[in-house]
Amino acid sequence: MRPTAKATTMRSAARYHRIMQPARSFVLPLIMAAVTALAGCATTTLKHGQHYTQAELLQIQPGMSQDEVRIALGSPATTSTVNSGAAYYYISSIRKQTAFLDPKEVDRKVVAVYFSPVGSVERVSQYGLKDGKVFDFVDRSTPSATKGDDTIVKMLFRNLGRRGSVFGQ
Repeated sequence: MRPTAKATTMRSAARYHRIMQPARSFVLPLIMAAVTALAGCATTTLKHGQHYTQAELLQIQPGMSQDEVRIALGSPATTSTVNSGAAYYYISSIRKQTAFLDPKEVDRKVVAVYFSPVGSVERVSQYGLKDGKVFDFVDRSTPSATKGDDTIVKMLFRNLGRRGSVFGQ
């Protein structure tokens, strides 16, 4: 008795499923792992500070008071005294980071609002990354009066051999 075409088709389909089922159960986790690994390599944009539009900066007009500037732009990142007037600085930066690599600064903007001695706006200036070198506002080091890399231990031992350095003779 010869098998029918339908029985042959069912047997070949069963054989196909028997062979391909282990491959399917292996491929799906592999694809998911690859997608997860590639998602970890995406670039992340980190924005710091106050980012203003040109329209917001055009609100600041010469003659405005310091309080009006604070209402329009918020508290400045830092302030200083320039000549005999004051200055407000609004600092923003954009960094990009890919995966585990260190972030790289791609843009920095400093909006400086200069005031006259009576406290009214003289001018508004904008500085970017191209206007100067990138510098760290907080140095995280304390200046000392020593020269070079002299430590307190070096200074103590240096004075031991000098005459009169111990008892003031």
